[in-house]
Amino acid sequence: MATDTTKARVLVVGAGGVGIMAAYALETGGRAHVTAVLRSNYDAVRERGIDIDSVEHGRGIKAWRPSAIVRSVPDVARDGLTAFDFIVVTTKNIPDAPPSVVDVIRPAVTPGHTVIVLSQNGINIERPLAAAFPGNAILSSVSMISATETRPGVVLHTYSDSQQIGPFPRPGSSSSIAQEALEDAARRYVAVYNPSGALDVRYDGDVQRARWRKLLYNASFNSVTALLRTDTTRVRMSRHVVDDLVLPIMREVAAAAAACGCALAPEAVERALLVDPTDVFFKPSMCQDVERGNLLELENIVGEPLREGTARGVDMPTLRTVYGLLKGLQLQAKEARGLWEPRFEPDNPYK
Repeated sequence: MATDTTKARVLVVGAGGVGIMAAYALETGGRAHVTAVLRSNYDAVRERGIDIDSVEHGRGIKAWRPSAIVRSVPDVARDGLTAFDFIVVTTKNIPDAPPSVVDVIRPAVTPGHTVIVLSQNGINIERPLAAAFPGNAILSSVSMISATETRPGVVLHTYSDSQQIGPFPRPGSSSSIAQEALEDAARRYVAVYNPSGALDVRYDGDVQRARWRKLLYNASFNSVTALLRTDTTRVRMSRHVVDDLVLPIMREVAAAAAACGCALAPEAVERALLVDPTDVFFKPSMCQDVERGNLLELENIVGEPLREGTARGVDMPTLRTVYGLLKGLQLQAKEARGLWEPRFEPDNPYK
């Protein structure tokens, strides 16, 4: 099948619910030719396409497919493929377990050309990629979408696609890319993703602050519900869990953000605390991962803000305690996958 060379070539890595909705928006916007990397859902999508019920794009979308689907990330140089203009990464980011994001996308990155868009949670997620691909623009997408693949090839999209997109700052970086070029890459991606302006997907020159703002919720509600294996409504109903855990974590994260030069608005904590409707009994993704025995996104959501804050003298006792507990759960998930062996290392003082 011939490819329209006027369209941006976009590779979506991580085509679960969020990735599928990104692929759908990009493809139906008319300015992108999308290749989606599918794993466990590849056979279902190849045979039946994707069914979507979307709060934004419409109900009852049947048998939709992007321009191309593949089982694994293509090797552009080896296979003589046309370079991808953008790689959109929507996978969970778990740097303490292989494979790394760098290793996953490396075969598809064309040096000096491909723009890498990280639609993932947490802070400092760009640093390994900036080191691995110094000649490639790296963009941040802070996404607030809610989309779930309820079974292979079936997606329920319940919260509108809202994204703030901008370049990651590279202070002290060896990158040869000028700030103006990074900003231009971000604006080009917004134009490809949201050509009509109908979606709440926009350029944000201060996107790092938006990442810290999202951490108010993710570092607190994600962590606490994961440890308690409960939903955000019950947490708020309990009152003491909010007072003893959720609010202290939010305030610690806000203090760390301010120490890092990303001071948040005074009302940001209250907004994050009350953002979830109380009638849905929502379980955040980290809680769902604990219940399924999955690895957790704890380093970039909890570990990095803790390290950034404490390095600048911010006292973060609640987040530190929660981080230690979550690392214990992570070890259980790693052991189940053969990624950790329960044995004493030679330098362990507790044997």
